[in-house]
Amino acid sequence: MTVSEERLAVVRQLMTQANYDALVVPRADEYLGEYLPLHNERLRWLTGFTGSAGMALVLRDRAAIFVDGRYTVQVRSQVPSHLFEYHHLADNPQAQWLAAALPAGSRVACDPRLHSLQWYRDTKNTLADAGVELLLDTDNLIDRCWLDRPEPICNSALLLDEAFTGESSKDKRQRIAAQISAQGCDAALIFSPDSVSWLLNVRGTDMPQLPVVQSFAILEASEKMTLFVDARRLPETFYQHVGDGVMVMDETDSSAAFAAYSKHKVLADAKNAGAWVQMELARNGATLVQGEDPVLLPKACKNSVELAGTRSAHQRDAVAEVRFLAWLDGEVVAGKLHNEAELSDHLLSLRQQGEYFHACSFDTISAAGANGAMCHYNHLNGVPARLAMDSVYLFDSGGQYTDGTTDITRTVAIGDPGPEARRLFTLVLKGHIALARSRFPFGTTGTQLDALARQYLWREGYDYDHGTGHGVGVFLSVHEGPQRISKQHNGVALQPGMIVSNEPGYYREGVFGIRCENLQVVRPSTTSQGETPMLEFETLTLVPFDVRMLDTKCMDDEEVEWLNSYHQRVAATIGPLLQGTDQDWLRQATQIVGV
Repeated sequence: MTVSEERLAVVRQLMTQANYDALVVPRADEYLGEYLPLHNERLRWLTGFTGSAGMALVLRDRAAIFVDGRYTVQVRSQVPSHLFEYHHLADNPQAQWLAAALPAGSRVACDPRLHSLQWYRDTKNTLADAGVELLLDTDNLIDRCWLDRPEPICNSALLLDEAFTGESSKDKRQRIAAQISAQGCDAALIFSPDSVSWLLNVRGTDMPQLPVVQSFAILEASEKMTLFVDARRLPETFYQHVGDGVMVMDETDSSAAFAAYSKHKVLADAKNAGAWVQMELARNGATLVQGEDPVLLPKACKNSVELAGTRSAHQRDAVAEVRFLAWLDGEVVAGKLHNEAELSDHLLSLRQQGEYFHACSFDTISAAGANGAMCHYNHLNGVPARLAMDSVYLFDSGGQYTDGTTDITRTVAIGDPGPEARRLFTLVLKGHIALARSRFPFGTTGTQLDALARQYLWREGYDYDHGTGHGVGVFLSVHEGPQRISKQHNGVALQPGMIVSNEPGYYREGVFGIRCENLQVVRPSTTSQGETPMLEFETLTLVPFDVRMLDTKCMDDEEVEWLNSYHQRVAATIGPLLQGTDQDWLRQATQIVGV
């Protein structure tokens, strides 16, 4: 019996003892964030799946795993098909699948700490229509099976100076409290740890890639704030740093503390905040008022200090990337074809030499050849592949710096990748350029811009199954909301100061992957004329694209002009920060190309 079979058997044994007919196992913890500490990787423990989004449904006699489009290839290589059926998260709603799979009278268990209130309500209603009951498993059945579960990490937080944040915590709380009052509420549930960390000007070190303090808070219209956190995470100077008005309580005491909000109107986001916290607030007499986290938009619209720091971080990051690309070319010419892990490690070593560097902003995607077709491939999940001549190498990486967060993907030629790879790369780059050059009126959403990046692929009958752009924080989450550029509807208008990625791609299973990604910030247009004020993008990332991957016959004059102008800017900005052969390589890589 394999490890996966043994774990499923133990889980089903406990399900039988508890009289559960099905168990919901999401990839989530009590903060509902994308990045999880090892002790909360329950879905990985059960299935072997290491992706960032997924859910397993375990029944007495069958099981299924649901993942999004980024992981349709990866899940088949990690999760045994004889144990789990494969389904798409969006195309196969899990509640409907359960309702169809289970007879009336069945009992489904879920941990309310690991789901939003909206998910809980919707799932409960869908199952009830089929005569199936949704039960609360607050002890978490998986935790009872996971006997060698890692111990939680609890490190002291970092306190960020206003030189990096541009605004004190007290001023932020005053600003957000005024919004709470304007919405007719007495308080707001600040559930997301990155919202709490931004509001208090603190950063965590428990999960280096996501530098947040694991916590949630309630901010009152009076500007008083209760922070629910393990106090061991707070340094001695915390109270002096945040100023008056912040009370700290242990998370284990949160349920009892909610009694203080009896008869209070508490603003809470049913879609994104935890079910258990909101149900406990309601049980203690609070009136929940549906509304978005009031920190999201202020956090997303970076101030001038945050943007200046981000620009500096991107310059240092570009130095590391260019030095890596120059080294890589030299190694290939010398016949040294490294494996994916060696390449990732070398890039990290170069980033570590930059000022203010803390950690990668996510696991580096270092993907040789066919592995690039898995959008979120991780070489740590198996034997790292070695580069091969006449192939494509895709690497998607980023850094967490005290003054900014970076995220960049480059697709490079190892030898001659062939005309088909060059044609597809050019279609992807054309979409990237179209989005980067776009101007749009105030009130435009990322959904309205998404087709600009896909249009050239669409013309040829191709597409990619992921969003075109996500928001990015400042020494915070590399995937930040509420803005995004995606086919999926998003009603949030792009506003000045918002940072978003621009990353169209193409993936041919078993052959290669292509992605061209820069970060860019929304700003008022500096050159547009006419009656309507316009917004545009300023590109933050300063690393050349590999012109050896280009088929310039597929490009028009304006696209070539944009690429040459971008490369000239890269050379002028990053060139003086390099020396010797690195500087020579950049000069060569940014030479003018023609149609």
